Amino acid sequence: MRKAAFHTLGCKVNSWETEAMEQLLEADGYEIVPFTEKADVYVINTCSVTNVADRKSRQMLHRAKKMNPDAVVVAAGCYVQSAEGALKQDDAVDLIVGNDRKTELSRLLNEYLAERGAGKREKKEDVLDMNEVHEFEDLHISRTEEHTRAFIKVQDGCNQFCSYCIIPYTRGRIRSRRPGDVVREVTRLAASGYKEFVLTGIHLASYGKDFKDAMEGAGDSNMNLLDLIVMLDRVPGVERIRLGSLEPRVVTREFAQTIATLRTICPHFHLSLQSGCDATLERMNRHYTAKEYLYSCDELREAFDHPAITTDVIVGFPGETEEEFEESRRFLEKVNFYEMHVFRYSRRKGTRADRMDHQIPEAEKEKRSDILIRMGDEMSKEFRRWYLGKETEVLLEEPVEIDGVKYMMGHTREYVKGAVPYRDGMKNVTVRGTFTRMLNDEVLLLE
Repeated sequence: MRKAAFHTLGCKVNSWETEAMEQLLEADGYEIVPFTEKADVYVINTCSVTNVADRKSRQMLHRAKKMNPDAVVVAAGCYVQSAEGALKQDDAVDLIVGNDRKTELSRLLNEYLAERGAGKREKKEDVLDMNEVHEFEDLHISRTEEHTRAFIKVQDGCNQFCSYCIIPYTRGRIRSRRPGDVVREVTRLAASGYKEFVLTGIHLASYGKDFKDAMEGAGDSNMNLLDLIVMLDRVPGVERIRLGSLEPRVVTREFAQTIATLRTICPHFHLSLQSGCDATLERMNRHYTAKEYLYSCDELREAFDHPAITTDVIVGFPGETEEEFEESRRFLEKVNFYEMHVFRYSRRKGTRADRMDHQIPEAEKEKRSDILIRMGDEMSKEFRRWYLGKETEVLLEEPVEIDGVKYMMGHTREYVKGAVPYRDGMKNVTVRGTFTRMLNDEVLLLE
């Protein structure tokens, strides 16, 4: 039996696609082994969101070839789309599989191995022009490595063309998964015991915008993300539905008020911001203002009691003055997030921002980043402390040790970490209780 090992770089969409590819090879008779073990095939599902991601992708491809020079090394994913020419010249890579061709992995491997067995050692590739891709790739999963939470890819591609981002070029235009297909996958996983489902996509808010004809199970061509969530809320066995990163403009009053009535929805919303300064947002080509973003947050806070709102922020974007950074900082303070993921702007070849004037020195980016990280840490602590003395539920996920004591830890619907004293058989169990104290800065004790 041939052995195959996988390594994933990048986002949760990539992770879902890796699991789908693993299950394709398993069905074709491969044994899936850890990446650190010697294997006959190494598949690197690459990322290209930054120049650093490109470098890490190259490093992992070369590491795989060093681990077993006779193995077939497969480069798959976004880096393939942005660096196809370079990969054709890279001796460490044997098979190149682009986005929307991952479903063909077994066939491509079998063809390559047959040709190599016949004495041919030529590199093989299957890479599409992503501008010409219009259908959602037919990948599925029947299980996931997460034992309590299943990530479900429902959308691919992006039409936003933010000035700093390469993803529309590596992932193509928006494509949505048929709602019936999503429901079937969630139903299958729920029947297998998974309780929480996270809907993911490259630009999740675009779900359904590409549908032109009546969709299976939807009744008309106006299927959107809200419709899909309502459908999944009815699936037996589903306890929680959590949403991946959202565009703030999708959060209208109707959206917030509707999902607040659903039994499964988790009041944990990641609304991508990037900057609280309108001038910076305009240079980023973000399609909304700080005022519009705040409106979406207000709608969620009106619909839910103490929802967790998290975000991404980029500091040091080209042209960001001290005054613009301070305007952004004040806005972040006003919104008062549960968590902020702060990134220093990283130049990405092939984007408009890479060619912009007034690039910010790295030292200044680091200073601004440190300011926001400290502010974000305080916001997070304040958000968690609010739960002390309040009754809630935690879906238990994994054992942890805190100050020498073993606990079973999980998350509330708001994605706050909670823990109970450890007992066997508690994984994937939902428990209710009251948070009585903080075990550390991140975990609260449920009693």
